[in-house]
Amino acid sequence: MTNENENKWVVIEREFDAPIETVWKMWTDPSLFKQWYGPNGMSVPVAEMDVVIGGTRKVCMEMVKSNRAMKMWFTGEYKEIQQPTRLVYTESMCDEDGNIISPQSMGMPEGHPDTTEIIIELSEDNGKTLMKLIHIGVPAGSGGAGGWSQAFDKLATLLEA
Repeated sequence: MTNENENKWVVIEREFDAPIETVWKMWTDPSLFKQWYGPNGMSVPVAEMDVVIGGTRKVCMEMVKSNRAMKMWFTGEYKEIQQPTRLVYTESMCDEDGNIISPQSMGMPEGHPDTTEIIIELSEDNGKTLMKLIHIGVPAGSGGAGGWSQAFDKLATLLEA
């Protein structure tokens, strides 16, 4: 998907030294997703994924510091699934029960949309997987972009193991 707004949003392209089916599973198998998702210092104690069109997902990212733990919950719906080349889902902040909450209640800036859309496009070239992520609704150069980059560094390390 390319549109006139693409340059406003987070767009990240990465190459992974792994077959396309392996990278696909990293996005769609909750036990694998939990191993790499989130920025440095965050773990994923919960990843529930019903990877079918209209299926829901609920993910919890957690950061534990010496004096407290911070949890961020996200929910969304799968909009498009073309295994193993394309995955599109929505994402909204939510509480532990999956009820959508405003991004501002979690400290996000005014104007941050209640629902964003993530598009993952995968292609394979000589046994390596080329991945393009577009996160519509999250500005390029934002903290969200940095979080994705850190997560993909973790994914690359996991795939190399």
